[in-house]
Amino acid sequence: MQIKPVILSGGSGTRLWPLSRQLFPKQLLPLVNHHTMLQDTAMRVKGATNMSPDVLVVCNEEHRFLVAEQLRSMNVPTDSIILEPVGKNTAPALTLAALALQNKDCSMLVMPADHVIQNTAAFHDAIKQAAKLAEQGYIATFGIVPARAETGYGYIEQGKAINEQAFQVARFVEKPDRTTAQGYLDAGTFLWNSGMFMLTPQTWLTHLSRLQPAMMQACEQAYCNGQADKDFYRLDKAAFATSPSDSIDYAVMEKLVATPEAKVAVVPLQAGWSDVGAWDALWDITNKDPAGNVVKGDVVNIGSQNSMLLSEGRLVAGVGLDSMVVVETADAVLVAHKDRVQDVKEVVTWLKAEGRDEHLTHRRVYRPWGSYEGIDVGERYQVKRITVNPQASLSLQMHHHRAEHWIVVKGTAKVTRDDEVFLVSENESTYIPIGTRHRLENPGTIPLEMIEVQSGSYLGEDDIVRFEDIYGREKEK
Repeated sequence: MQIKPVILSGGSGTRLWPLSRQLFPKQLLPLVNHHTMLQDTAMRVKGATNMSPDVLVVCNEEHRFLVAEQLRSMNVPTDSIILEPVGKNTAPALTLAALALQNKDCSMLVMPADHVIQNTAAFHDAIKQAAKLAEQGYIATFGIVPARAETGYGYIEQGKAINEQAFQVARFVEKPDRTTAQGYLDAGTFLWNSGMFMLTPQTWLTHLSRLQPAMMQACEQAYCNGQADKDFYRLDKAAFATSPSDSIDYAVMEKLVATPEAKVAVVPLQAGWSDVGAWDALWDITNKDPAGNVVKGDVVNIGSQNSMLLSEGRLVAGVGLDSMVVVETADAVLVAHKDRVQDVKEVVTWLKAEGRDEHLTHRRVYRPWGSYEGIDVGERYQVKRITVNPQASLSLQMHHHRAEHWIVVKGTAKVTRDDEVFLVSENESTYIPIGTRHRLENPGTIPLEMIEVQSGSYLGEDDIVRFEDIYGREKEK
């Protein structure tokens, strides 16, 4: 039976702020190497026995172009990219994938997009064992052989052996306190809960229909009333909004193992796994200098130890730090003790409560055609640096409340301004009056870089009326 990789890419990674933001979460970042975590997740299953070459991804609608481009750049074909209009946790996401694959003779290898696995060969061996169990009607999960008494993970207790490589699941247990975690480690029968699964679509749908009928009904209606949109599959938003929000474990797994007929198995995995859930976890798996420091970017470090110093742009100087995390970005700086990095999510909660934007996006915002970055803002004006990819085009659009000055600093711009179409070269500029239909294109082979000066009574990104758009955003703000 063929194995279909299913990647769940809906997390927000609040504990890795300020690098991870709501519109640019950790799975889309190159945190461990020069590939993003999503790319690594897709690539690590290549070469496994009976593995399908294309992947199915379930992701937030806001991330669709980033997800598609990151997979395309790695030559990873996609069976489908299912777009969630609102996050509903992992159980509905898995249900959508199962509905998409229910008529195919396959097993699903379900993987979060934001995990690290360093030993690919060991992972492939575990996949082979889990696939055999899935064909027998089991839901097989992967349990990580614990390296320490960890309080940040849930645990799986092994039951009796199914074979030499797998065990029945006795129970799932929540994140323990330190004493309980040490007891689990000492017992030798507990594994970390990885959140990865192997099962057939029909096995999942059968159990979900019985255990979570409201979720099943909402997801089925949302999928059946959805429609394909180029590389994406858009759900019925109203139907999906009615689905309960729950995790795979809470919705099904914990209830299932409590029944006598449960066929739930765990395959132990020892492969250098981490969910990179917080800054201390990233420090733990990253190469360090002799003093135990992780240093990246423009950093000077004097006498620090066991610390992480990351700079995205400005110089960061650390002097005599011990077990500290310092992360610099263009619009925010985090300074935290390594023992308190789990509390970074409270910063994100505060930012949301205060109505600020630093939890939402970086100063550089990515679009399917390129990116823009805010440089300066004042009363009735703002300045942006815009980069348009070769052969890419913005929508034909109009603004009700702002005019725009465009200055090209690199490359050549093709400009549509009402009935005019003309080129603007380096060190040249043009003006777009309020209410003028306009389009910006890059006809060249190098990135187009330009400075945009906006002026007017309202400068929000929702002041856009789109008339034509190659990315299908005419009806979007």
